[in-house]
Amino acid sequence: MIRKLILALALGGIAITATACNTVKGVGRDVESVGEAADRAL
Repeated sequence: MIRKLILALALGGIAITATACNTVKGVGRDVESVGEAADRAL
């Protein structure tokens, strides 16, 4: 039961991520912006 819940949450997260950044280029921009935000926070 818990395994199915975890799987459903993981698939939901992947689906949201895939629609949020449709291309590999978009994923790269997202990762870069997170890195820049971390640098500014430090």
